[in-house]
Amino acid sequence: MVKPFVPQLVYVEPKALEYPLGKKLVNKFTDMGIEIRQTTSHNQIRNLPGDNHFQKYRMAKSTLVIGLRKTLKFDTSKPSAEYAIPFATGCMGHCHYCYLQTTMGSKPYIRTYVNVEEIFDAADQYMEERAPEMTRFEASCTSDIVGVDHLTHTLKHAIEHFGKSKYGQLRFVTKFAHVDHLLDAEHKGRTRFRFSINDDYIIKYFEPGTSRLKERIEAAVKVAEAGYPLGFIVAPIYLHDGWQEGYKEMFERLEAELPAFARKDLTFEMIQHRFTKPAKRVIQENYPMTKLELDETKRKWKWGRYGIGKYVYQDDQQEDIKDTLGGYINKLFPEARIEYFT
Repeated sequence: MVKPFVPQLVYVEPKALEYPLGKKLVNKFTDMGIEIRQTTSHNQIRNLPGDNHFQKYRMAKSTLVIGLRKTLKFDTSKPSAEYAIPFATGCMGHCHYCYLQTTMGSKPYIRTYVNVEEIFDAADQYMEERAPEMTRFEASCTSDIVGVDHLTHTLKHAIEHFGKSKYGQLRFVTKFAHVDHLLDAEHKGRTRFRFSINDDYIIKYFEPGTSRLKERIEAAVKVAEAGYPLGFIVAPIYLHDGWQEGYKEMFERLEAELPAFARKDLTFEMIQHRFTKPAKRVIQENYPMTKLELDETKRKWKWGRYGIGKYVYQDDQQEDIKDTLGGYINKLFPEARIEYFT
């Protein structure tokens, strides 16, 4: 079982200490005996411990930066929500395929933002502008927020903030099972709690440092029992030998464990594996022994956001994925809805 994340090293930006959460976290990590360093900005962090790239990369993944979110203009987050709400950046997991590999560049440490009320104020303005339409906020675009929240409780605070809102809904997804502190949050049904799930082959070979499928399903049951609307993201859908059987077994395990009441308002999102040329370079540098298939000649090239092209599966393979996985969902979870396949 993967233990909850504890940083090996903590950096603090000076202005973070002007916020209650900043002070609280510094006191917490001091009491835990974790080394705390000052930095004027996360961009100034240099010389992480380690003798080579491999060691420095892994140390960065175990480093937490306590700072402020300076940009309070939210990115869009289609197709899952109207906006991405930023509470943290970076992830402690080591998923080989992750798009954060390239967006985080050479700084894959985890950052948590302590100016939480300012972030909420910005979200409230977005809700006001769109009212009376509902505005959905995705909290896991740049991080696995659950992976760090047992330390910060920012997500719990956000769940309760949106629980009080009239026109707001919160969404996030996680690969971690450390959810106990979120079970008593007053969510009022306005937060959809989603888990990323995959078959055993993919979790074993490409998702080190994350909770296993069994643990994620157990956590999902707890979340459903706490009254949260529940969802699952099957991602990345990756074609390997025996993938049809692997995904079938995954859905059957989920169906066997999930209580009947949790299926009334259940969502599935499906995302095929894709990669960009820059991502391929970074993945091969950080995980040189990966089994991940990154052969451009086997893929279809597709325009992505910001003009960066990505490699996805061929059209016939995509149809096969949709038919096969969609068939499993429709058979085992007839009341659920598939929100999208991309």
